[in-house]
Amino acid sequence: MKKLLSVLCAWIAALGLPGCDYLNVRELKPGVSTAAEVRERFGPPQMEWLNTDGSVTWEYSRQPEGAECYMITVGPDNILRGIDQVLNEAQFARVKAGMSGDEVRRLLGRPASTQFFELKQETVWDWLVERGSTTGDPTYLTVSFDAAGRVVGTGRYSKPRP
Repeated sequence: MKKLLSVLCAWIAALGLPGCDYLNVRELKPGVSTAAEVRERFGPPQMEWLNTDGSVTWEYSRQPEGAECYMITVGPDNILRGIDQVLNEAQFARVKAGMSGDEVRRLLGRPASTQFFELKQETVWDWLVERGSTTGDPTYLTVSFDAAGRVVGTGRYSKPRP
């Protein structure tokens, strides 16, 4: 039964639905779980980031519908080192003017959407950072890039529900 639940959660996660992420994160143990166990639970990563120490960080973004992005680091020994949900205030504060798109993606994962504004010659990436509730609207973080692809600013907005 546990194997069936794991397979079902991996399948749901592969579709980009965070329903089983809570269970998967709780059951994976840094220093104990293997890379194969991570892939079994989360599926293939959307991006692989190679680190200078020989480890690799796998990106599992739940955008555009989910307000999570997991960066899961696996050591060169194929043992799980850590799981971080990077859509949080500490990571947002690390986004600085002059950063490239790759640097921002490495911090926050794949954005929910991108949009180019012709008059300003800016590209804006959005991340859903709070789903909202029955009384509140969803909140998005924005990062604006100039024509050279460098960060020029960040912001937030709420999208009223229809």
